[in-house]
Amino acid sequence: MNTYNKIMKLIWLLIGIVMFIAVTVMCFIDGFEKWVFYYPLVLLAFGMYFFKVWMMKRMEKHIEYMSKKEKERI
Repeated sequence: MNTYNKIMKLIWLLIGIVMFIAVTVMCFIDGFEKWVFYYPLVLLAFGMYFFKVWMMKRMEKHIEYMSKKEKERI
């Protein structure tokens, strides 16, 4: 599961970067008024990346807590 999470984290980062570059280039080509509405999708992709990072750290802390609690119980 850890490998999957790392891969998905990188995928969201790559999607965000590629979308930002594509939308910015299209803004210069076709005009800002037409493509400005796609920037929230870029923000969503970067938001998913940071959410994934936060959740991975949170899960690691939770696993440590559960293993510590299990050792105390024994």
